[in-house]
Amino acid sequence: MASDMAEQLFLNGLRGAQQAPGAGAPPDESSAAAAAQPEPLPSPGAPAPEPPRETAARLSAELEAALVRELMAAYQSLNYTHFRRKLRSASIELSDAASRLGRWISEARAIEISRPLVLTQPWGVVIEVLKHEMAHQYVHEVLGVTDEAAHGPAFREVCERLGIDAMAAGMPSVGPSPAEPGGAPRGDASAEGASADARILDRIARLLALADSPNANEAQAAMSAAQRLMLKYNLDVAKARAARLYGFRHLGAPSGRVGESERIVGGILGKHFFVEAIWVPVYAPLDGKRGSILEICGTPANLEMAAYVHAFLHHTAEQLWKEHKRTQGVKGNKDRRTYQAGVMLGFLEKLNTERKVSAEQGLVWVRDADLDGYYRTRHPHVQHLRHAGNQRTAAHAHGREAGRKIVLHRPMQAATGERGRLLPPGKKG
Repeated sequence: MASDMAEQLFLNGLRGAQQAPGAGAPPDESSAAAAAQPEPLPSPGAPAPEPPRETAARLSAELEAALVRELMAAYQSLNYTHFRRKLRSASIELSDAASRLGRWISEARAIEISRPLVLTQPWGVVIEVLKHEMAHQYVHEVLGVTDEAAHGPAFREVCERLGIDAMAAGMPSVGPSPAEPGGAPRGDASAEGASADARILDRIARLLALADSPNANEAQAAMSAAQRLMLKYNLDVAKARAARLYGFRHLGAPSGRVGESERIVGGILGKHFFVEAIWVPVYAPLDGKRGSILEICGTPANLEMAAYVHAFLHHTAEQLWKEHKRTQGVKGNKDRRTYQAGVMLGFLEKLNTERKVSAEQGLVWVRDADLDGYYRTRHPHVQHLRHAGNQRTAAHAHGREAGRKIVLHRPMQAATGERGRLLPPGKKG
């Protein structure tokens, strides 16, 4: 039921589980890291309050101080989860350097982070830069290596072991593609593998185009064929033990409240689209507020497909809610979240049924052990939490029924200059 807006949302590149990160601060972290807990980000659609003019200057100073505290909290958490508390706390400083994202200053025992970086890039990028500089500190102070180039063998070994971007220059990515830094290959990620990814995505894009058929049976058959094709491709690659490139991507916008529908979508991606999904903490420096964002880990082809499904489902659920309001004479949005949770649950049930059909055909997906290793390297301490669901009202039942009828469709395309969006070979954005 998604209109052309689904494709437009996808083209605009949404930045973009039942899991929550266990990267909380260690028990003995410094008071600087624990002080001044920021407010959570507002729910999507809630307007951000503007500060009074007379307090703007003072608030700016307060926001910067809160930003440094948040960076220190992230430092302490990473020291606990990735570096096993072997780093002695260093100070965190902001600089106005635009040409340098960050640096470890050994003489001052300080990590310097670019202020323009923090204010213009997603928090995930900032954290990757912080990890990089902490790796420099580890090599210098823990390993005691001082007689090799800054990005020498010792540094690269630490970064590879801890899943850190070791590139000496360039912006870290929160959505790597085969040609970009930020992924972690098992062995050599060959050009042949990238070409195979491109071919499979092209075939899936063509099937999804067929799934746009007005004939319900034809549309469903095309969607089912696309799912089986992706499943068979992943099974074949796993069986061949081919080298694969792994990366991660952040989907959607940061939110202070992760609703049931968002959690179900994360679970759908993790269960049916060959990625690992986890909600990770983020920080909005200009608002001084914390939130969460959905991170997925996987191969470039699987990241691409999962990102498309994420955008498609959220737009489709919104369109279905509008249609439900129109047909049922609903005036307000009181039941919107409950209805959309039902939509996602209904679609999950449909995918579960499709999986049983595939299993009967001998196509059974177990797990990608190498992806699991990459995921565990990025998130060494993961805590699984149970969440209360929305009340099972009539709106939820209506949404669930609508979700069972969703058919993934539309070819995946990319606008010129956008990164990480599938473009079938021979096509131009």
